[in-house]
Amino acid sequence: MTGEEIVLGPLPKGITLAGEGMRSKVWNVLGHTYSMKASSESSFAFETYDPPGTGVPPHVHPTQDEHIYVLDGVFTLYLDGQWETAGPGDTVRMPKGLPHAYYNRSEAPTRALFWVSPAGRLAELFDRLHDLDDLEEAVRRSAECDVNFLPPGSVDGA
Repeated sequence: MTGEEIVLGPLPKGITLAGEGMRSKVWNVLGHTYSMKASSESSFAFETYDPPGTGVPPHVHPTQDEHIYVLDGVFTLYLDGQWETAGPGDTVRMPKGLPHAYYNRSEAPTRALFWVSPAGRLAELFDRLHDLDDLEEAVRRSAECDVNFLPPGSVDGA
């Protein structure tokens, strides 16, 4: 992780350059690279780079709406009981409380812009998960930051 502590407040004006994170904030989260693109108390946006074979198991954001705009590659998504795919130019909408997951099950990396509203504690969570390789501990820390993972095996195909 690089950059300074994230303090949420009004959205600051400016440009986050391609290939960089706002305030140089970049995280390694369980094999994914997340780069902060915008952060305020009302929303949080980050770009993901997801190598083949990576994914985020089924979980729920009880207080945040989440969106994904796919830039490159194809995601396999679990959306409240259904499996779907989304590719370049597609926008995925996940209202708060909706169980969802995403995986890169292709042979090529994927890249996407994710954002949540309100920002909640997601940036804090990424700070706490940076370079962590213990999935059980990641699930515990996620629950402390209002991201709740479904029990393993509760979703066929996840």
